Amino acid sequence: MSAEVTFPPLMSGEAVAPGIDPFDLARQRAELGVDAGLVVHDLGATTLRAALVLAPDVPLHKAMAMLPVCGLGFQNALGALAPPEVAVHLEWDGGLRINGAASGRLKVAASDTRPDTVPDWLVVALTLPLWPEGEGGQTPDQTALFAEGCADVSAPRLLESWARHCLHWINRWDDGDMKALHDDWRGLVHGIGEQTTCAGHSGTFLGVDEDFAMLLRDDKTTHLIPLTSLLVQD
Repeated sequence: MSAEVTFPPLMSGEAVAPGIDPFDLARQRAELGVDAGLVVHDLGATTLRAALVLAPDVPLHKAMAMLPVCGLGFQNALGALAPPEVAVHLEWDGGLRINGAASGRLKVAASDTRPDTVPDWLVVALTLPLWPEGEGGQTPDQTALFAEGCADVSAPRLLESWARHCLHWINRWDDGDMKALHDDWRGLVHGIGEQTTCAGHSGTFLGVDEDFAMLLRDDKTTHLIPLTSLLVQD
């Protein structure tokens, strides 16, 4: 799919060549010192993929809030374009849900994995299936954008909207508006109060702390699982 994509001020775009993963290229660009705000993207026929380069000025355990920030950006972006009956929810680990079914995810990488170190860069990547794979009904717990009443949602416009809404929430986070960020995210997160397994622990997902670390309660104790445990390190 080839289409013009317009990004807001302070952001820029780079379309990848066929066969190139935007997440990989964004990390390469970040290593070379590209300016923050670059959105590397691939508007494929069946999948939307994009990766946003950021340059945090806080320790990594604080900067990891960019994962829920970009999740909120996605929900707001699709909410602005999709029919009102389409529901979008977020999973703590970056998974995305449309009308209750899994549909794509966010993932994150950084130049340094030490929680108390300020990383040189952080990259948050979005993968969203546009069309379902295989025969309908084979994977009822998974879905794709155009299978959920969103056939009129243009992938280029969704990418633009995601970038704008991410920038909006990044600015609010930068201004210290953590209450709004937590309140809005908590209203969208999937699975709070339910049993789950994460980082080798199983228990009840109670919520998150101020840095969005998961609070997971088992029979004996409450485990604190930081967002840094989700960093992609390959």
